[in-house]
Amino acid sequence: MQTKVETSTPPGTPTPIGPYNHIAKVGPFISIGGTAGVDPATGQLAGPDVAAQTRQILKSFRTMLRSVGSDLDHVLHINIFLLEMSDFDAMNRAYIEGMGDHRPARTVIGVSELPKPGVRLTMNLTAVAP
Repeated sequence: MQTKVETSTPPGTPTPIGPYNHIAKVGPFISIGGTAGVDPATGQLAGPDVAAQTRQILKSFRTMLRSVGSDLDHVLHINIFLLEMSDFDAMNRAYIEGMGDHRPARTVIGVSELPKPGVRLTMNLTAVAP
């Protein structure tokens, strides 16, 4: 089994706001770090609401996973960090749109603050390459 960790931030995804890459992959295992709903074309939030930001995060995840030979159907677990739990239902509706019928394990955590102003949530995930 491969033990070298490969890291990357593929084109068409938001620029990280810190000293990290979005993706870390070793063998078939893929980890994507905290991702906000930022439109990579503009560098701005995809919208002020949790639904628009959720849709953008899942769009970014699709691009990131495709860059390492995987897709959303191979996600094992997603962590969601919500700024306001009152956004839970709206986030879920957008999440279902983006994830289709695949229902990986998931954790939703309420947080008091996120690093980028205007961000309603961030997500990270663990997946495998098929």
